Formats: sequence, C-alpha cells, structure tokens
Amino acid sequence: MKQKDTSKKMTRLTISISAKWEQYLKQLANDHQVDLNSVFSELCEWAFSNPEGKKQFKLWLDDAFPPKGEAEYKAQAAGSRERAREEEAEEASEEEAHEDENYNEDIAGEGVNGEFNP
Repeated sequence: MKQKDTSKKMTRLTISISAKWEQYLKQLANDHQVDLNSVFSELCEWAFSNPEGKKQFKLWLDDAFPPKGEAEYKAQAAGSRERAREEEAEEASEEEAHEDENYNEDIAGEGVNGEFNP
C-alpha cells in the first residue's frame, strides 16, 4: 500500500466504528492503495482544514452530544417546561370544574320557566 508522505506528526489512536463504516472505509483504502490510517487522517484534514468546516462540525456535535454541563442544564430546563405545562393543564381543569359548579348552581336556582327562585 502507498503511504502519503507527510511531515505532520502522527499519533496512534484506537477508535470503534460501526462495521458498515469500517467496511466502506477499508474498501476506499484498498481502492486507492493506502492504509486505513491514511484514509482517516485525510478525512479529518478535509473536514477540519477550514474554519467553517470546524464551526459546522462543532455546532453539529454540540447539538448531537451537548457538553456535560449544558446537557444537564437542558434536561433541567425541559423538566421545568414540562412541569409548567402540567400545572397549566391542572389549573385549566380546575377552572373548568369550578365554572361547571357555578353553572349547575345557577341552573338549580332557576324555575321551570327560567325565572330565578332563590
């Protein structure tokens, strides 16, 4: 296999990827007669070589896997919003039940002809 001559310092890193992507990337490496490490290295170089690419990746990553403190904050905020919705629904239900009671009391005070009899 051909190795691209680079003057960049390379480090060893062990990662796990799905079998589907491993097969695909190995096939690309074989098709181009390079090793899998070169494919990953060049993929990273391509994806992160410009500031816009880095920015887009960071935005995607923050959304897909929020940073530790932010993930906890978002979970708490979501819980607070859910509790507020539940409280609003409960209050609306109580108001409706109270209105029904008032309506029934009003009807009970009316005579057969619709006249009010206290």
